Formats: sequence, C-alpha cells, structure tokens
Amino acid sequence: MLTFAAMNFSTRGRLLIIDDEERLRQLLARILQLEGYDVFEVATGKEGLKKMGSQAIDVVLCDVRLPDINGIELSKTIKTNHPATEVIMLTAYGTINDGVTAIKNGAFDYITKGDDNEKIIPLVSKAMDKALLQRKVNDLENKLNAKFGFDRIVGTSPAITEALNLAKKVAGTNTTVLILGETGTGKEVFAEAIHQASPRNAKPFVAINCSAFSKELLESELFGHRAGSFTGAIKDKNGLFEEANGGTIFLDEIGELDHDLQAKLLRVLEQQQFIKVGDTKTTQVNVRILAATNRDLHEDVNTGKFRSDLFYRLSVFQLLLPALRDRKKDIGPLAQNFLHHFAAKVNKHITGMSRDFVHRLEAYNWPGNIRELKNVIERAVILCDGRELDVSLLPYEFNSPHASTNSGSSYDLAEIEKQHIYKVLHHTHGNRAEAARLLNIGVATLYRKLKEYGLE
Repeated sequence: MLTFAAMNFSTRGRLLIIDDEERLRQLLARILQLEGYDVFEVATGKEGLKKMGSQAIDVVLCDVRLPDINGIELSKTIKTNHPATEVIMLTAYGTINDGVTAIKNGAFDYITKGDDNEKIIPLVSKAMDKALLQRKVNDLENKLNAKFGFDRIVGTSPAITEALNLAKKVAGTNTTVLILGETGTGKEVFAEAIHQASPRNAKPFVAINCSAFSKELLESELFGHRAGSFTGAIKDKNGLFEEANGGTIFLDEIGELDHDLQAKLLRVLEQQQFIKVGDTKTTQVNVRILAATNRDLHEDVNTGKFRSDLFYRLSVFQLLLPALRDRKKDIGPLAQNFLHHFAAKVNKHITGMSRDFVHRLEAYNWPGNIRELKNVIERAVILCDGRELDVSLLPYEFNSPHASTNSGSSYDLAEIEKQHIYKVLHHTHGNRAEAARLLNIGVATLYRKLKEYGLE
C-alpha cells in the first residue's frame, strides 16, 4: 500500500484558499492536494490579493466572513483584476441574498460549509476546467495578437505612433478604412491588426491584391460565379466576400480596380450585397472593407480613372503610413526584430549588429521601405558566420555614403547616372571592366565618372 509521501500527483491547477479558520483551511487544503491540485493557503483577504499578485491562481475558495474584508466584495475585486480566475464562495451562514450577490459579482458558485462538503471536489473540478479553458483561450489570443495584432508593429517614432493610435481608435468600429502609403510600408500588417483588434476577430480575415488578376478573374474571385457562366466555370464558386462573411476583407492595390468592378464594389459598400457572375439574384453579406493603395487616388479621381463616389465611400477614415526614411529612429529596432526572427529561423546565434552596420542602415533612403529592410537583414543573417552583423554583409550600394544618403534630386541627371552606375557595379560585384561593358562605355570613361562623382 502506497503512503501519501510516496504518491506522485501531477498538478491539475493552482488553488488558493482564503479562510481565517485554520483547521478547516488546512483540512480542505489536504483534501484538494490529494486530488492533485497545487494549493496555497492564506487567512485574510489582503494576503489573498498579495498571493494572487505573485502566483497565477486558477480557482479561489473564499470565505464570506473574513477578518479584514467582506468575501463577497473580495470576489468582485478578484474577478476585476483576474477575470480568468474562478471564485467559489464558502460560508457557514449561507443566505440567498449573499448567493445572488456573489454570482452577480462573477463568482462561479456559492456553497455552505459542512452541509455541502461532498460537493466541493466536483465543484472545484468544474471551476478548474472552466478556468484552464479560459487560460488556453487567453494564451491563443495573446499568440494571435503577437502574430497579427498591433503588438507586432515595431516603432516609437512620432509618425508611426500617430498611425498606430489612429488605427487602434478605428479598429473597434465597423468603419471602412483606406490605408495609404508607399510600397513596403506595412499596409497589410496594419489591416490584419485592425481586424484582430475588432469585434470581428473571430471571423475570417481575407486579403487580395487587386492588381494580381485580370478584370474577369478578379470579378470571379471577389464575388464568385455560377456554373456555366463562362468557359471553365464547371461548378458554383463562392467569392472572397462570401468567404469573409462576418469578418473583414482587405483589398490591396484598390487603385488598380477596373471601372466596372468599382461600381460593383460601391454596391457592396452601400448595401452589403452583390450579384455573382452568371447569377440573377443578389447575395447578402456582412463584411467590413479595408482597402489600401500607393497611388494618389485624388489624382485618379480628377483624371477619371477612379470613381469619385467610391473614393469617398472608401475614405471615410484614411490612415497614412509613413515611409521608413521618415522614421529613422525605428530602423534599428526593426532591424533587431528581423535579426531575431531570421537568426532563429536558420538556427544561428547572432547577438546583434555593429554600430557601423546600424549607421549604414539609418543613412540609406529605403525606397522599398520595411519590406526592403527585412530582405537586407535576412540576407545578412544568411551570410553571417559570426555573432554580429557588420557592414561587410550589406549589399554593395550600402558601402558608400554617397549611394546611401541619396541626397540628390531624383530629377537630376547626374544623380540618376551615379545611382545607375552603382546598381551596375553591384550587379557585377565590383568588376569595373564588366560594368563598363554593360554600361556600353569604355573602362577609362567609367573610371573618369567614378572620380567625377567621388565614388572611387
């Protein structure tokens, strides 16, 4: 026969007993320990709150009459500060009013000492199941927020902070949002974060690039079609608006949308309905629309390329994402974040970046924005054989301050020629003879131009 000391129980969760009756508290603790729970004991409400501040408690068994606080009020405080924790109230003087108040305050249940001893173990088991399930839900939500929420957006510069604050404010609404910004600034990342922070986050988030399809194919992708509506349509197909029903659809590169499809999209915005390709009846949906573009839609409206009524419906709330060159202080933290990600991916222990490496990143103009930075860091991590990223791991154009700062006017012919020479030299890995051949100039001419531009 096994003694209690020899028995090995795996913990089934953490319990806290708050009761000033020491003998009863210790007896209850021993019973619950035998059931495999990790049990803590305190005699006062103040001690209970302190313990919960240092330990993750799943279930609390709390006496109604405590020496320092009313247990009913304490249960309310516990549920406010620790909503995932379940509270079971214990009393020797049970009343219906106390029971009702305890349940209203969020308590899991309310039982009378002595009379309900046989109910404690099954009741604790049910409360523990609920608490642990809630913790799993919370853990999943935290992981989703880390992967898709605002937590994944790195930066503290004023420009990105303002964009984040605006995005968080609009996230909890059903308002249509038009996200503006250059290519690579993270428009889809913001769209995902807005969806994740919205009441629709349990429903699908569907993204599509409107420039990636022909007009006919895009119409079928967005709205679906009936069998036989065109060659190859051998069966009915639901469109992405139906797939996103109840959730959010993100229309990237909205400025590339065909005029006929613009009219169809306008109807969805106004009436939440559309007609599938080859169908005769309308399909009703409940979808929030987020759209993005790097085009100047004002100009497209003026030239007739984009419908003004659709533009005004889409731009109820505009969100402008800053270019990376306008948030220089964020380049280092972003690069560090990418470094951790890619180092783990390729199983390398790289501790950081040299000061010169970071300076070169900050000096560069980043025409491809965050997407380009991500690619540069991935390349550097792959090439790195040491513990730190240094300037030797950067692409060719980063190794000259002249090329990095890009301080000249984009309309200046000499500046364009200088940048083009650098691109060709990068392509030839610094082979000047090969670069001269590709540029269709003599080697002597290339050397003269390098000296002229101070690029030797």
